[in-house]
Amino acid sequence: MPKLDEILKVMIDRSASDLHLTTTFKPYIREHGEMMMLDPFPVLTPELTRELLYEIMPEDNRRQFESNWDTDFGYEVKDLARFRVNVFMDRYGMGSVMRQIPSKVPSADQLGLPKAIRDFCYLTKGLVVVTGPTGSGKSTTLAAMIDLINRTRTDHLITIEDPIEFVHQPQKCLINQREVHKHTKSFSNALRAALREDPDIVMVGEMRDLETIEIAIETAETGHLVFGTLHTNTAASTVDRIIDKFPADRQNQIRTMLADSLKGVVAQTLCKKIGGGRCAALEILVVTRAVSSLIRDAKTFQIPSSMQIGKKDGMQMFNEHYLQLVQEGKVLPKEAYMKCVEKDSLIKAFEDAGIKLDMNVDTASHAPAGVAATSAPNYEALLHSHQETLRKEPNNLDALNTLAWIMATHANAKLRNGRQAVIYAEKANALSSGQNIHVLDTLAAAYAEVGDFKKASDTARKGMQMAQRTQGQEDLAKTFAKQVTLYDAKQPFRDT
Repeated sequence: MPKLDEILKVMIDRSASDLHLTTTFKPYIREHGEMMMLDPFPVLTPELTRELLYEIMPEDNRRQFESNWDTDFGYEVKDLARFRVNVFMDRYGMGSVMRQIPSKVPSADQLGLPKAIRDFCYLTKGLVVVTGPTGSGKSTTLAAMIDLINRTRTDHLITIEDPIEFVHQPQKCLINQREVHKHTKSFSNALRAALREDPDIVMVGEMRDLETIEIAIETAETGHLVFGTLHTNTAASTVDRIIDKFPADRQNQIRTMLADSLKGVVAQTLCKKIGGGRCAALEILVVTRAVSSLIRDAKTFQIPSSMQIGKKDGMQMFNEHYLQLVQEGKVLPKEAYMKCVEKDSLIKAFEDAGIKLDMNVDTASHAPAGVAATSAPNYEALLHSHQETLRKEPNNLDALNTLAWIMATHANAKLRNGRQAVIYAEKANALSSGQNIHVLDTLAAAYAEVGDFKKASDTARKGMQMAQRTQGQEDLAKTFAKQVTLYDAKQPFRDT
């Protein structure tokens, strides 16, 4: 077994998204958006870093790295996860960043994708762009959209990626996944070749250069559905970024082509959730006839105004979603403020909603069951909000866990409902295959609320053992131990 696998296992146990290896430092992980040092592991010497990375690096990538001083490839640890690996040189020496790619493709229900985004999956032609900064979850959103297509349509789908991330098993669709530098020389080459491969849908992992963008637009114009990604901050700026890639003498032509072919833009960023984990804040542009005219007439500066009045078409501005996430108790006002672009507008929205912005609050605060809220949460509104979510998305893990926690532990007896809490918690536990520590915490509390203290104690013990085996979860293990004592004494847990 490669030596690096030991570090990767700790990364997965801690639900981290990235592993960072930098020579002269200990390994770091990105856990719930925060950089954390892995203390149990030694400082990475130049020799150790090279040994760890060369052991997993394919021969072609070794040659590329030694020639260009950086390379990308995919790596899989059987029964653990897949990883997107970038190896580079910096002033310290050799380094790497490894992004976790879950072995199970997330569903649209699990991510809670809005109807407008799902509707993009049922188009027959056109261009849909998913955009956001690096590490904003674009690949995950696209994977869920491809999964929805795979389960509901009977089409031929080609993906072009660098490297292949989520592996899609054909269900109703036939899916061919091609990796740049392994199965094809470039995105543009593969995209041009795709037109001769009888595709219905093409997914382009990155629209990096002018040639790739141009072919993607032409492919969408010729009656195919094309999904692609860009690195822009907002939906409206995406349109300008695409047009600005072209020489000035071609921009009018591209505006016309884009006005006809672009069907939607999804911009997103990740926010730290209250209680741990992260969730996506989304901005959605649906290209209606009015928006198409703005693109054609070079009036893209008016697109945000069209989005503000386009809710009936499924459009959504970032600040609207930030406000919603705060009101639902998922994200702290400080976190939303730090992530937003239009900060003055968000402050005004907070003031109108009676929300206090406290910049001294810790955005990474952690509650026993991964559920918490702002200083004065409206739990009745929170219950109603998550119940509405479940009506639309019956398998939404976050909604199930939050509802069960409140119904099992709230100090106000009017909000508690032990039987329903057990139903929600058991479903959440089944969806997470019994491997989510926070769901186990909630399930134990739900059993205690209905008086089944043996199950409560056994479940809490399982959570405690899981936390004890996971680096950095010592405090959570202690919390579980206290709850075991409580349940053994036949007392329910109360969240005060």
